[in-house]
Amino acid sequence: MEHSVPSLSDKSLLKHQTYVNGKWIDAKSGKTFEVYDPASGKVIGSMPEMNKEDTEEAIKAAAAALPSFSKTTGRERSKMLRKWYQLMVDNADDLAKLITWENGKPLADAKGEVTYAANFFEWFSEEAPRTYGDTIPATVPGNRVYTIKQPVGVCGLITPWNFPAAMITRKMGPALAAGCTVVAKSPGETPFTAAALAELAHRAGIPPGVVNIVTAMKNTAEVGETLTSSNTIKKVSFTGSTNVGKLLMKQSADTLKKLSFELGGNAPFIVFDDADLDVAIAGAVASKFRSSGQTCVCANRLYIQRGIYDKFAEAFTEKVKSFKVGSGYAEGVTHGPLIHDRAVDKVDAHVQDAIKQGGTVLVGGQKMPDLGANYFQPTVIRDMTDKMQLKNEETFGPVAGLFPFDTEAEVVEQANSAEVGLAGYFFSKDVQRCYRVAEALEVGMVGINTGLISDPAAPFGGIKHSGFGREGSRTGIDEYMITKMITLGGMGQPLQGA
Repeated sequence: MEHSVPSLSDKSLLKHQTYVNGKWIDAKSGKTFEVYDPASGKVIGSMPEMNKEDTEEAIKAAAAALPSFSKTTGRERSKMLRKWYQLMVDNADDLAKLITWENGKPLADAKGEVTYAANFFEWFSEEAPRTYGDTIPATVPGNRVYTIKQPVGVCGLITPWNFPAAMITRKMGPALAAGCTVVAKSPGETPFTAAALAELAHRAGIPPGVVNIVTAMKNTAEVGETLTSSNTIKKVSFTGSTNVGKLLMKQSADTLKKLSFELGGNAPFIVFDDADLDVAIAGAVASKFRSSGQTCVCANRLYIQRGIYDKFAEAFTEKVKSFKVGSGYAEGVTHGPLIHDRAVDKVDAHVQDAIKQGGTVLVGGQKMPDLGANYFQPTVIRDMTDKMQLKNEETFGPVAGLFPFDTEAEVVEQANSAEVGLAGYFFSKDVQRCYRVAEALEVGMVGINTGLISDPAAPFGGIKHSGFGREGSRTGIDEYMITKMITLGGMGQPLQGA
């Protein structure tokens, strides 16, 4: 397959414009930005470089659509989301090709993402009719108290490039289910998947102005500030780095927005000496090297109890040696390129720092210029120490650093030493230990004897500097609703004519 043009069954899914108020448009300035194939480094297309004025127009469209859309029934919105879900399923192969084209992940991974992404529309289509309130026994005689759930309003959504489909559906699904309208800033690195999803929204009959997509690369900060400073936008959901999240939170202060942030991680991955070694290695491979290490819940620090440290290191390294790195479209490829040269430089810096401080590279450790500028070998390093960069920073790349530990208390202290707390993993057959350690880890999500925890049915989110709010699950829709309390007075009279 040519990187420059993916061979889509439905070529109308590939858009070079963006979607606002039910129409495909360019930026008012006429400016565009170039999108690069991470595998080849070549330009694969362009999208509108939108600015504050363009974003404000999208916000106006969402605000105009809100009064009617918010009054639709949950069942009506459920049917729209279900149709959008079905269109994603029907076009799954084309969507996967677009993801691989602009993100670089292997086609098999991209297909998995499309299924995961579509499932958020299915899940929230089922939640839309069930936004129940409460009837509350009042303490004042004659009063009757109840609550209703209402949509928070126009929502600003800011999504990252590592899951070009799933990060959009995970936010849009609950927003629309709740009755909100949205303005979504798609990632500059991967705008084509978002545009394809907007096309499917259009086909699903979602009314104009309910779903609006803003595209930008150079003007990303300007667009973000427009969303956070707008009085019309009542809620912002952001997935990205902790530093950007803190900036967006400051910008949102003047308008006191409702916020949900899923920010950076530095996930500990702990293997106790009573673990099933084969299960732990499979979990480490899945957690560490998924999307070449470019997920926020990837294992970043692998803590292996000293009794099995050498055995784990040897078996894990052999598994990593079996990986095949290359273009995501190529047959048998397990791992693709990183997203851009800055990502490669960070990974390389972490590896060189570990080597300099006494780490031993068991496999990998090098850039792969023969494949392209953005490829890096899947890497395993043993003899890691607390002073190395990889311990204290999220690598976001295909490097597994193995840290030895002796006791449960020691490893939990090490795991909790990070200022972030998104995901954590551990492997053990001891049921009491499973409860102890799961409750002691300072993270929002724990995986026990598994390296994969993402599920539309499960609440996804972190604590500490990893943010707040939850996505997915039955709680995900609450992030896009307000609870209104209603008190009726004078309700305690006796029956008339008594």
